[in-house]
Amino acid sequence: MSNEVEFLESRLADDQYSFTDADRRERAVDWGTDRDDASYPDVVVWPESTEDVSAVLEGANERGVPVTPYAAGTSLEGNPVPVRGGIALDMMRMDGIHEIRPHDLQIDVGPGVYGDDINAALESHGLVLPSLPSSGKISTIGGMIANDASGMKTVKYGEVADWLLEVEAVLPNGDVITAGSRAAKTSSGYNLIDLLVGSEGTLAVITRVTLRLTGRPEQIWAGRATFSELGDAADAVSDAIRSGVDVAKIELIDSLSVEIANANLDTDLPRSPTIFLEFHADHDIGTEVEFCRTIFESHDVETFEIADRDEKMSELWEARRELADAVEPYDPDLSSLTPGDVTVPISALPEIVDYVKELGVTNDVMIPCFGHAGDGNIHYFVMVDPADPEMVERGRDVSTKIVRRAIDLGGTATGEHGVGVGKREYLAAEHGPAAVATMRSIKSAFDPNGILNPGKVLPDDV
Repeated sequence: MSNEVEFLESRLADDQYSFTDADRRERAVDWGTDRDDASYPDVVVWPESTEDVSAVLEGANERGVPVTPYAAGTSLEGNPVPVRGGIALDMMRMDGIHEIRPHDLQIDVGPGVYGDDINAALESHGLVLPSLPSSGKISTIGGMIANDASGMKTVKYGEVADWLLEVEAVLPNGDVITAGSRAAKTSSGYNLIDLLVGSEGTLAVITRVTLRLTGRPEQIWAGRATFSELGDAADAVSDAIRSGVDVAKIELIDSLSVEIANANLDTDLPRSPTIFLEFHADHDIGTEVEFCRTIFESHDVETFEIADRDEKMSELWEARRELADAVEPYDPDLSSLTPGDVTVPISALPEIVDYVKELGVTNDVMIPCFGHAGDGNIHYFVMVDPADPEMVERGRDVSTKIVRRAIDLGGTATGEHGVGVGKREYLAAEHGPAAVATMRSIKSAFDPNGILNPGKVLPDDV
């Protein structure tokens, strides 16, 4: 054991830290980091309590050892990769569901619990955490909060953090704080909880989470609509949202994405731009569906199919659910650059979609485009041949242009994947140098020795 981390021996059990190559290798990347760019921690630590986290951070802070919180590793921008070595603080053992308070519509959980496990625990109470992303089965609640995650149902239910009431967190010096309140509202003191949301483990380590809940909707209908032109589909989404259609999910995929789905998911969809829909209600759901149909018809919808049976709904949605996994196998000679996730104001959705497709044509790169269109969030894969340096550079230039156009339209470089390493260069363009300097001041106030997840979020040169 190196001198810098020998303090772990006196503060943790033997099975709570590891120097093995296998354990270090597993936490040297996330889903968006190429193995060639792996950054190995010196040691992996598994805390099992708030006291463990406090002891590790206190010792690391005293010695200037970097600490990078890690969980499921399903992020896409290198957010939990320990780029400065040190300690990978794996939170997966803190996965308890501590208390459900159905009369308060609240639940307390550990940061390492998977999102879908929360809803499984709530099922017998008739309650749900409705804002979970579709990755809830493979990502943890602590990671979602640290990344300010959202997903398909954000258009109706907001982001995961919108359902966050209170967190317990450990500061870099080992002090334990509580941010937020279990009350429905509070105006007491600085709103520390909103500083921790989206901070990607750079300010504190979350050790307990209190979330508010809601009842499960009595009616769920789902379906899809097709259009001959992508512009018409994007206009239909924008019009529906601005008209106030009460939709729980509204997802847009282009015709290339449909082709990819058909090739790799055993689906048989018409090769047309397609909108996937889901409606939640306790009564009169049919009225909302017809409202949506009327709006879509004004944008030349070709087909509009809605079902209220689980089996049929699942069939209608299959292509959208599995699409991200189908992209990479589509062309064995091409691989995607880091998946994009820009978000723009809803009125700018048609413009950003058109821009992405235009860049693909003019630069001769394949860009399947899909996403959470109801909140202006578009995902895209810029596909390049890794063995062709010129094509890779062209693809990177396309990716940069898409992000900068989204920012110019009043949007953001990242709707839900976070900044991590990959989006740091856009922070000043989006927020301005003064705002970034303010963020840096906040980081210094929380973490004066700079040990927590260094090299993330804030750019080096501002």
